[in-house]
Amino acid sequence: MTVEQNVLQQSKSQKHQQTFLNQLREITGINDIQVLQQALKDSNGNLELAVTFLTAKNAKVPQQEEATYYQTALPGNDRYISVGSQADTNVIDLTGDDKDDLQRAIALSLEESNRAFRETGITDEEQAISRVLEASIAENKASLKRTHPEVWSDSPNPYDRKRQDSCPVGLKNVGNTCWFSAVIQSLFNLLEFRRLVLNYNPLASAQDLPRNQKEHRNLPFMRELRYLFALLVGSKRKYVDPSSAVEILKDAFKSNDSQQQDVSEFTHKLLDWLEDAFQIKAEEERDGEKPKNPMVELFYGRFLAVGVLEGKKFENTEMFGQYPLQVNGFKDLHECLEAAMIEGEIESLHSENSGKSGQEHWFTELPPVLTFELSRFEFNQALGRPEKIHNKLEFPPILYLDRYMHKNREITRIKRDEIKRLKEYLTVLQQRLERYLSYGSGPKRFPLVDVLQYALEFASSKPVCTSPIDDIDASAPPSGTVTTQTIPSTTEQQGPSSSEIPSASPVQRSVIHKPFTQSRIPPDLPMHPAPRHITEEELSVLEGCLHRWRAEVENDTRDLQESISRIHWTIELMYSDKSMVQVPYRLHAVLVHEGQANAGHYWAYIYDHHQRRWMKYNDISVTKSTWEELERDSFGGYRNASAYCLMYINDKEQFLIQEEFNKETGQMLLGMDTLPPDLKDYVKEDNKRFEKELEEWDAELAQKVQQEKLLASQTPRMPAPSSAPVQAGEPEYLEQPSRTDLSKHLKEDSVRAITKALTEQEDRSPETVMQTAIKLEYARLLKLAQDDPPPECDYRLHHAVVYFMQNEAPKKIIERTLLEQFGDHNLSFDERCRNIMKVAQVKLEMIKPDEVNMEEYEGWHQEYRNYRETTMYLMVGLEHFQKKSYMEALLYLIYAYQNNKELLSKGLYRGHDEELISHYRRECLLKLNEHAAALFESGDDQEVNNGLIIMNELIVPCLPLLLVDETEEKDIAAVEDMRNRWCSYLGQEMEPNLQEKLTDFLPKLLDCSTEIKGFNDPPKLPSYSTHELCERFARIMLSLSRTPADGR
Repeated sequence: MTVEQNVLQQSKSQKHQQTFLNQLREITGINDIQVLQQALKDSNGNLELAVTFLTAKNAKVPQQEEATYYQTALPGNDRYISVGSQADTNVIDLTGDDKDDLQRAIALSLEESNRAFRETGITDEEQAISRVLEASIAENKASLKRTHPEVWSDSPNPYDRKRQDSCPVGLKNVGNTCWFSAVIQSLFNLLEFRRLVLNYNPLASAQDLPRNQKEHRNLPFMRELRYLFALLVGSKRKYVDPSSAVEILKDAFKSNDSQQQDVSEFTHKLLDWLEDAFQIKAEEERDGEKPKNPMVELFYGRFLAVGVLEGKKFENTEMFGQYPLQVNGFKDLHECLEAAMIEGEIESLHSENSGKSGQEHWFTELPPVLTFELSRFEFNQALGRPEKIHNKLEFPPILYLDRYMHKNREITRIKRDEIKRLKEYLTVLQQRLERYLSYGSGPKRFPLVDVLQYALEFASSKPVCTSPIDDIDASAPPSGTVTTQTIPSTTEQQGPSSSEIPSASPVQRSVIHKPFTQSRIPPDLPMHPAPRHITEEELSVLEGCLHRWRAEVENDTRDLQESISRIHWTIELMYSDKSMVQVPYRLHAVLVHEGQANAGHYWAYIYDHHQRRWMKYNDISVTKSTWEELERDSFGGYRNASAYCLMYINDKEQFLIQEEFNKETGQMLLGMDTLPPDLKDYVKEDNKRFEKELEEWDAELAQKVQQEKLLASQTPRMPAPSSAPVQAGEPEYLEQPSRTDLSKHLKEDSVRAITKALTEQEDRSPETVMQTAIKLEYARLLKLAQDDPPPECDYRLHHAVVYFMQNEAPKKIIERTLLEQFGDHNLSFDERCRNIMKVAQVKLEMIKPDEVNMEEYEGWHQEYRNYRETTMYLMVGLEHFQKKSYMEALLYLIYAYQNNKELLSKGLYRGHDEELISHYRRECLLKLNEHAAALFESGDDQEVNNGLIIMNELIVPCLPLLLVDETEEKDIAAVEDMRNRWCSYLGQEMEPNLQEKLTDFLPKLLDCSTEIKGFNDPPKLPSYSTHELCERFARIMLSLSRTPADGR
């Protein structure tokens, strides 16, 4: 090994050693570097074992001394580290007297931690990463319980998996890999990074084989990453499967431990692997020059650590990748950065005072892609577990970093001193303002201006010359004596008068002054206390003083508030001058975590720089988003979701996001044109396979249609009015394509109204007849709306206007609906109706846009369609239930309940009886649960599998629907009954294969999550005329009333 290689090896080892120390500090909360190093040494470099040592109950953490807190490396030692916000995590003091001891401790620790690395080329940290990947993939294969259902099963219909136009491609979650999707999508959408990966080709010739284990890992990984990126560019699929890349990460390391680690380790390690992979290519292309690694050029920067320790100054340049920031105690990103860049007392850095110690960090070179890792997890030593910090932390879309640059350190120090002075002055002003706003010496305090106002009101009240108790008879009974007369309440005043109530005591009844026995207060009794004796002169002087003092206090308060606002504004604009806005970084991606420290889900918001909009990448789902949605999910403080990683890019480095252009034609290259030939062929092959899937699906559907036609031609046709299918989501409530329901019997009602109008009116002009017919129809529908019919006779199904009237729709909506009914072309079958139809159509055209809000009009009619659709779901579901077809009934009843709940949220008469639907939905689940349990008890493999299919596909997805509302006690009791039914098997003897299936199934059944999972598409509904719908609904409701169900 050459000297240069030895130095590189030591530098790499120091990097891994420092990363371990950073992680130990963050997990355990212990800041003493010697304690951390000793734990790492005792654990032989095993991170998990070191955490166990440090968090054990008998672990004694020595008090940290100031001398060990401010430690740094020897000046000039240029090395890679992961920068923390505490000095002891990234600097080593070699200036103190204990230099030799510390060096020996580091050497011993490095020797232990690097032993495996020297032998195999794989560090202990990398093995820990492997354990997480293995646990992730093993969990997917075992199909065990998840807090979040992250594993997606492919839809059998390939058209559901087809990419829409140029919509971005998603990544399938292959088992707790949402973190992988979020990170990869963020990097893929950096066009420069995408180009680097797609054009990666490290081996110059076929005989160049991997030379060590690291190359055995990196080269296959980069190959799969290229394939994955190529599919994200040109695939015709809506989402692609990253299993091959994940499998390679898993196969790179072997471990039997399946404990899951913190996912932030993956991000660190992913960049390390990419750096190593590109280092191979860089060394091939160096031609005698020092190789440049594009990953280092893209993601790594440098800062200068300047400090003083007990009067000794030091400077050290260090390299950083992801920059970690503490969240707790800060309100925005700049506050986090200020705290990370300044540690300890820094006055001695630019003064002669040698009694204080501290250090500053100054960026000397910023990377084009700057990533901040937000530390939102801390270890709770009392509880012995990690916890997530949900505090709100704001961050801007454009971040100016001039104030942290080394070239600006003099002006920044001046501004920091000015801000410090302003904040000190601000604190004084806020304390003074608080004395005005919280005046008093007792526990209760009030604004001083209000106190003076109350005093003024008291002084100005009408004086009284008597004591407040003089108007009550002094012969009132002493304490403890029963009194028969009290101040009556409002309700008592309506009963017998107090003089009619007999005395319960021989003591004379107290004589109460008349005002206390009347419901109104006489005008001569003051509403508030008032001065008993005050002269006009005294009142004049006092009023003058109070008015003057109140005005003075108001002016002082206003001046203080204005001064505070000015100072806030001055601080806000401190770095807004032109010289401090020269280094802009634009927010490119936000990686979000939802959940707690030990479980959760990850997704990413990524900015589309060309479309100038935010996109949300959530595994297979890629949707348009907004800055407002990003704020809500990322800032924290709103729910359990918050950002854990921010990726900013240099706004002046356009090559990061710039599209490629054809060198000959100058045209922009898009899609497949950006791929190298080998990847273009790879994507074409995959697209051919997907197109074949589509063709096979089409052929299968065509074959089914032919079989159905053949079967229909051979089978006698049965009269079944409910068999005609319609498109789901657009249930018809009209015979013709009109807005009003003109089925046969309603059409006859319209004609009947016209006929009656002709007989009542001598003037038979079309306009007069139409107006009369509309009035008659309105009166008929109003009578229906006002009736109180039995449940089987729902007049709302007869006409939309009845529904509108019962739910107090605006009169203009009702009038236009009736006009459309009489203006429909179906009334053109004879001359008299045709003339009325034409008049109605003219009236409709004369309605101005400002007279009827068409958006509101459409909304009412859409709601009525939803009501009829809900009715059909309910009706069909109840019909299946009565036939004991519980599996068919369940889906209809689920959609009936969900749609009905949404309708009822807008008004009491907008839906059906919620308790009725809830009862039959619950009964359906209980019946299916019993059926599935009976199949399981049979012991037959086929029947056991069928029973578990019923549970997994029908019952388990429905449980959150019953648990989401804690007030529905019957639903919650039903869930407990179903769970108890299956838990009762735990104590019974059964075959090993049954025990295994039960063990696999029970966690899903017992999952307490109330997250509602997606169901299949809504079942298709038949097309009913109004007459058919009313008749069938009445029939099913009558049958229910004749056969009452338990619990109704």
